[in-house]
Amino acid sequence: MRESKISSREALAMRSLCIIFLILFLVSTSFAERIKDIANWAGVRENQLVGYGLVVGLNGTGDKDGTYLYQPIANMLSRMGITINVKDLKGKVKNVAAVMVTAKLPTNVKPGAKIDVQVSSIGDAKSLQGGTLLMTPLTGPDGEVYALAQGPISIGGFIAAGRAAQTTKNHQNVGYIPEGAIVEKAVAVNLNAKSELQLLLQFPDITTARNIAEKINETFKAGIAKALDPGTVAVNVPPNYRGDVLDFMAEVEKVEVSTDLPARVVINERTGTVVIGSHVKITPVALAHGGLTITIKETPQVIQPPPLAPRGAETVTVPRTEVKAEEKQASLLEVQGSTVGELVKALNALGVTPKDLISILQALKTSGALKADLVIM
Repeated sequence: MRESKISSREALAMRSLCIIFLILFLVSTSFAERIKDIANWAGVRENQLVGYGLVVGLNGTGDKDGTYLYQPIANMLSRMGITINVKDLKGKVKNVAAVMVTAKLPTNVKPGAKIDVQVSSIGDAKSLQGGTLLMTPLTGPDGEVYALAQGPISIGGFIAAGRAAQTTKNHQNVGYIPEGAIVEKAVAVNLNAKSELQLLLQFPDITTARNIAEKINETFKAGIAKALDPGTVAVNVPPNYRGDVLDFMAEVEKVEVSTDLPARVVINERTGTVVIGSHVKITPVALAHGGLTITIKETPQVIQPPPLAPRGAETVTVPRTEVKAEEKQASLLEVQGSTVGELVKALNALGVTPKDLISILQALKTSGALKADLVIM
């Protein structure tokens, strides 16, 4: 009997992989979802805002290079009635960092409402921990100011350093300010004046678009909906809802529709994550997978001159390299035409890890045995 050596980390990864596969396999290939969960109304969307700002109050972790810093600080102080030469700021503003501030402005949010903002360093600041964002105008694509952001930054982590080492929790150069911006200008959309609406599918699919149109027509007992393309469904507002379009939209969003998605395998090579949809199938194929592992270990040895060594003798470092190669025995496994569940059993029989699985799926796609779209992130 062949002995298989698998580390605890690999075993845990395989168990997690099996759980993901089995969950996807147990889900029905076609199930009902609310329209509001799979589609959005055209024109009802978030709007991106952006602004340039300064974070102050840092504990010596601000920008060292003042390229993005000195002139904005001088301009800000000038607006406050303080005149200062840009050259006088060099090397004296270690507690300040230049940042980009971003936010999302929902439709029809009224002036005075508060929205969350994200703050990201654009210089060489080590950390934004403990900093406060000074008032920053947030503009839209049209250049108009829609919100003003200001407040203490939360990064959900820390950085602690000594002379020889440091420890860090979470990313220190990006932070959030919950409700950190006040809306000054709204993006208004008059929905009640519309007589025709459009639903935009989050994942365009011809079958799903047709199902949405049919279900809306069935619910309202009228031919008011029609699929225009895989990603768009046109909906006419019934006469009894004219002037009360919001109520009609709410009723449409509650309608449950059977969705259908194409067979797809999504792979993230950086993290080793693999997600396989329930429609994925493979044709009969013989599968073998073996791995060659090469380990190179460097252990330099320091050799000092012996006692009474002649003058000029120096301490030298002698390299010591250990190379170890280990090749796993490959097993040939015949896989009949299968669904996800059968594929999981076959892959478990080979003892594959998520990294191995990526190579196997790519090879199956190249051979034509994998009947699905292969998406590599």
